[in-house]
Amino acid sequence: MRGPSGFRHRSPAQVYSPCFLGTVCLPEQYSEYPSGEATAMKTYVKLMLAAFAAVFSASTAQAAPGAVRCGKLIDARAGRVLSDQVVVFDATGIISSVAADSSTTLPEGITAVDLSHATCLAGLIDVHTHLTSDPENLGYKGLGVSVPRTTVTGVKNARLTLLAGFTTVRNVGADGFSDVAVRDGINAGEIDGPRMLVSGPALGITGGHCDDTLLAYEYHHTSEGVADGPWAVREKVRQVIKYGADLIKICASGGVLSKGDLPGAPQYTLEEMQAIAAEAHKLGRKVAAHAHGTESIKDAIRAGIDSIEHSSLIDDEGIALAKQHGTFLVFDIYNDDYILSMGEKVGMLPESIEKEKALGRLQRENFRKAFQAGAKMAFGTDAGVYPHGTNARQFAKMVEWGMQPMDAIRAATANAAELLGWADKVGEISKGHFADLIAVDGNPLSDVKTLENVQFVMKGGMVVKNGVK
Repeated sequence: MRGPSGFRHRSPAQVYSPCFLGTVCLPEQYSEYPSGEATAMKTYVKLMLAAFAAVFSASTAQAAPGAVRCGKLIDARAGRVLSDQVVVFDATGIISSVAADSSTTLPEGITAVDLSHATCLAGLIDVHTHLTSDPENLGYKGLGVSVPRTTVTGVKNARLTLLAGFTTVRNVGADGFSDVAVRDGINAGEIDGPRMLVSGPALGITGGHCDDTLLAYEYHHTSEGVADGPWAVREKVRQVIKYGADLIKICASGGVLSKGDLPGAPQYTLEEMQAIAAEAHKLGRKVAAHAHGTESIKDAIRAGIDSIEHSSLIDDEGIALAKQHGTFLVFDIYNDDYILSMGEKVGMLPESIEKEKALGRLQRENFRKAFQAGAKMAFGTDAGVYPHGTNARQFAKMVEWGMQPMDAIRAATANAAELLGWADKVGEISKGHFADLIAVDGNPLSDVKTLENVQFVMKGGMVVKNGVK
């Protein structure tokens, strides 16, 4: 994220534990409180659980139909468009065949969803989201938002993201492992949302972009992902994996929305990042590095980090290193529009807006350079800095700054799936992949903004949205 959320634990009642989700340990959870406060906290948690139950009961997925008939089907990996295709999938939501309508005989009892007047493509993937954050809670307002409340926010935003056509996301940074709770609720079928890979709290240096610097000294607050030195960061990697992280997110440089640092300033050292990458890879996890700064980007690539987030001030040497190491670059190039037009209204710090003014255009120019040079690129938006469900607004910026629509779609499907390590599961409509499929009226290859209005969404063979005429 371009800036920290400001969410924090306020008391023992907010420590991330099974009690938070409403197990039988409620009485012991508040044993440290005076009786009046304990009663108030128990009442608060009961209300929170009631809110969760109301959201969980609103799950809208329908029964899997078994097949979809597509008028046009975009195969972004191959860079081609197929006509009159039928996609058939089994009861587990896995695609069993994709073939021309004229040569397909549907199994007995299966009725195809008719998208013959629409354009189909694989469910979109956003590799840089913050589902438990909302833009209006950035800056000082976020100090009043608890970790349990951010989990509720994540439930809301997960559904918005799915309905927008993003069937898979990578969540890179969330306090209190709130993203782990949202992921697990989705996987259990209790709430609607995309497939999620989550990082939990982002790792960062003391006083850096991933440490919360909004409060004065007397509060003595340090964010839960803070670790300094090679052995401390190894321990922190192990800790976040223990509590459910699918990947590791780190802050290699300063940021835009954090207080008191500069986006281009290095934070984690090469030695620390090497330790993080080695420990994470040993334990089967990839690493994403927030890195605006030129030297931090190059150090992160040399350290073996898997993806560079933001990549704003990358230079020619950094682009060459990314190509040499196969490192993915993730440029969140729509953000600039939102921060400069809405940042002041939603409470972003004045210094953050000034930093964005200095950074935004440079990031877009370097996006174009990296693409033209042939670096690996995946679609990531930093949603949470701007409203969830509007992730697709970035496609138009990617086209404006050098990509063809097919390139932008490939970045959000096949390329993104490769970065996640899920190329055999998502990112394309083909046999053996999940039946994650979206459809739009019109042709996104002629007007990529068509993807901002997805009419049909299917995840794992389950229809979650069908507004196709």
